[in-house]
Amino acid sequence: MTQRADYIALAPKAMQILMSQEAYLQAQFSVAETLSIPLWELVKLRVSQINQCAFCIDMHSQSALKMGETAERLLGLSAWRDMPLYSTREAAALAWAEHLTAGNSVSDDMYAQVVGTFGEQGLVDLTVAINAINSWNRIAKTFKPEVGSYKP
Repeated sequence: MTQRADYIALAPKAMQILMSQEAYLQAQFSVAETLSIPLWELVKLRVSQINQCAFCIDMHSQSALKMGETAERLLGLSAWRDMPLYSTREAAALAWAEHLTAGNSVSDDMYAQVVGTFGEQGLVDLTVAINAINSWNRIAKTFKPEVGSYKP
């Protein structure tokens, strides 16, 4: 593969905006009653699978394993609806992530269901998190950082 632009060196202020967003989400998922860091990693991994972002799949798989996630749940993530490994809250977050990543509009019923699971603040934070990983996926797929170079 040909070397691609070093997006971090070329746009450090833009990357800092994305990193600040990550810091906000880290803080929110660390203290929220309805959200958690392990849930956030599952969402990031599932969205990265949908977007076929090899770098992010590698990164978030490694991070999840380091946090204690099981290989069985990571391997089953692409078929989460048919596996009894995920909680109701995890299923709601994964369904929301898939729906938004596909670019689908959100019905009032779906909105009410997800806000009922996560609350308004949790829904905003989850939606921002889904937007963030979609953004990172597009950056990584464009500039192709070396898969396997990430160390948690």
